[in-house]
Amino acid sequence: MSEHPSELAHELAGCAEAVCRHFLPAGRRQGNYWLVGDARNTPGRSMFVRLSGPKTGKGAAGKWTDAATGEHGDLLDVIRESHGLVDFRDVVDEARRFLSLPPSRREQRLRNGLPAPAPSGSPETSRRLFAMSEPIAGTIVEAYLRKRGLTVLHGTGALRFHPRCYYRPDEHSPVETRPAMIAAVTDLAGRQTGAHRTWLAPDGSGKAPIDTPRRAMGDLLGHGVRFGVADDVLAASEGIETVLSPCVVLPRMPALAALSAGHLAAILFPETLRRLYILRDRDSAGDSARDNLVARATSVGIEPIVLSPVRGDFNEDLRAFGPRALRVALRDQLHPQDVPRFIER
Repeated sequence: MSEHPSELAHELAGCAEAVCRHFLPAGRRQGNYWLVGDARNTPGRSMFVRLSGPKTGKGAAGKWTDAATGEHGDLLDVIRESHGLVDFRDVVDEARRFLSLPPSRREQRLRNGLPAPAPSGSPETSRRLFAMSEPIAGTIVEAYLRKRGLTVLHGTGALRFHPRCYYRPDEHSPVETRPAMIAAVTDLAGRQTGAHRTWLAPDGSGKAPIDTPRRAMGDLLGHGVRFGVADDVLAASEGIETVLSPCVVLPRMPALAALSAGHLAAILFPETLRRLYILRDRDSAGDSARDNLVARATSVGIEPIVLSPVRGDFNEDLRAFGPRALRVALRDQLHPQDVPRFIER
């Protein structure tokens, strides 16, 4: 059998009750469902797993929903949550062991004393994480963004909220769960290739008090977190909060967050793009990304325009001076044709 996740999920669904008895022993069967507190095997009754049904579609066997949180998924997610696994490849290996299947190519390498691939999250893991998250309206993600002065939040479908996103300080530490803002990283065709996590304080007042509150996973190079669909004009920056700040006063301008200075310099351009606004950060990494991106854009006939903040970045400017001052500052830096097109009156 293939190592493709959908095939493993179907194989697990064929023995759903056995999976639940093994990975969710705190629960019990009731009719056609396995009832338990949550996917982490907490005692209770709010989560229910369908034990029989079609392979796919509505009512499929192995699908589960947590009525208390709105979370949902399949039996691969149960294995991940119940065992506290972070890397999806570990989930695949555990599923194959349960199904008595031959070890995966990765596990065979480990058994043979060969190095495993670099432990980075896969695009598949990223898609699952985003799918299990919820819209930000009414959550602490919305509170966090508003605390950063980001009051215009329409068009932010690339952002979601996960109430218990895994966080591991390092490979030797136990896994923790913390609330997080989840951002979908997509390619030019809109396919999700990665995800970015920002762990937050429980009340949304700021980032979580941890060493690395931001981490990305998946295939990032050339891609980014997109707000709006780019045609001939695009604004690009490193950070999510930075690129959303001009959107408060330029809500119709498509924007992209590349998530780091190095990735900003390497973003891929839509074929229709004619003008690129580069939102620089005032640091050496930001200056280098700006210069590289200006050179790349110019070489393919795209007009680059660098927008410079007064302080360290545009979110600092928004919080320090307010939307009105930011509107004035941006009006002076935009191409004259774009002022009536994007500036809110």
